[in-house]
Amino acid sequence: MIAWLAGRLVQKFPAQCVIDVHGVGYQVFLSLHGYCALPEVGAPVQLHVHTHVREDSLQLYGFVDAAERDLFLELLHVSGVGPRLALTILSGCSVRELREALANGDVGRLVAIPGVGKKTATRLVVELRDRMGEAAHAASKGVAEGSSSPIEEQAISALVNFGFNLAVATQAVRQARSAGNLELESLIRDALRRAAA
Repeated sequence: MIAWLAGRLVQKFPAQCVIDVHGVGYQVFLSLHGYCALPEVGAPVQLHVHTHVREDSLQLYGFVDAAERDLFLELLHVSGVGPRLALTILSGCSVRELREALANGDVGRLVAIPGVGKKTATRLVVELRDRMGEAAHAASKGVAEGSSSPIEEQAISALVNFGFNLAVATQAVRQARSAGNLELESLIRDALRRAAA
């Protein structure tokens, strides 16, 4: 699975871009926020990536930061929400605004996003409201305890890719780190054991 791309930006359009990585051009789909954050064509670029595999295709979805990617993965857990709709939702408001709307049950804010009807907005709130509350609590706790190190961020990202929500992944990684796991592989292994317990 491709989780990260670093290369040269060859093309960019509002919904996608092409990145040259050692002579191979990767087509990556983006939210509008991701597109706006891209550098000029020809410049180096780095993106967090979610690889979406279906019977008939393999598509890459790119994000300029891990927070947008993590929220994209949360959206994919909602029944009826596929990658394209998840990108549309992320294009309609910032990560912070979307998390707040979900945590507060603000269906009106979600319906204001083009392509999101009342049924979809209600389903998003019902299925994600508690998770957004947990994530906000974990984020505020993280700020109080100090920012995560790069190795912790990589481990948290790995657990989120395995399907754990952000709050559970963050707590498991912090516990594993405080137990003395300093290398990424052992940190992920211990955090997985803790998160699954």
